[in-house]
Amino acid sequence: MSLIVHHLNNSRSQRILWLLEEIGAPYEIKFYDRDAVTNLAPPELIAVHPLGKSPVLEDDGRVVIESGAITEYLCERHGGRHLVPERGSDDHISHLEWLHFAEGSAMMPILLRIYTVRLGEAAAPIEPRINQQLDAHFAYMENRVGENGHFIGDSLSAADIMLSFPAEIAIMQGMAPRYPKLAGFVNACHVRPAWQRAREKGGAYYGY
Repeated sequence: MSLIVHHLNNSRSQRILWLLEEIGAPYEIKFYDRDAVTNLAPPELIAVHPLGKSPVLEDDGRVVIESGAITEYLCERHGGRHLVPERGSDDHISHLEWLHFAEGSAMMPILLRIYTVRLGEAAAPIEPRINQQLDAHFAYMENRVGENGHFIGDSLSAADIMLSFPAEIAIMQGMAPRYPKLAGFVNACHVRPAWQRAREKGGAYYGY
């Protein structure tokens, strides 16, 4: 077995486990637990990635970082091409946009909310801006979920897998009534056998 996923508990690396289950590639998980006080990665993961980020993928000694890059790498080299629209098509351009939106645009207000919630009243001056940005990004996603429940095309794509995390955050924050299509998208993700296998192997994360 050549693929190793360095997996931090309660982290976005759960999506990579799901992707691997969808494409049926064999892999090994190396588990890391967050510090109970700081919620940061342990020194053991920092030894693998200087920023202590997860996921980290190893493939026969080659280390790949960043969720979007790992997703593209696995789809290209390990049997996931069916999860990527045909290169050169309009759907492929949309796929790239969504793949990077998930970590680029969507995660900024989500992370700000995660960090500022610890500040209590001290975060009050920037709360309206964070709320506005969360609403803007979640509404944008809501409006782009297709009638078939996917963001691109008629079947699951790698972009759907990447977008599952910000969609889950929206639903966990009690926004299902406001964003019913996102809620349906999350529910459809969670009933997939591959998602359930990944959850069983990787452990529950952020309440799921």
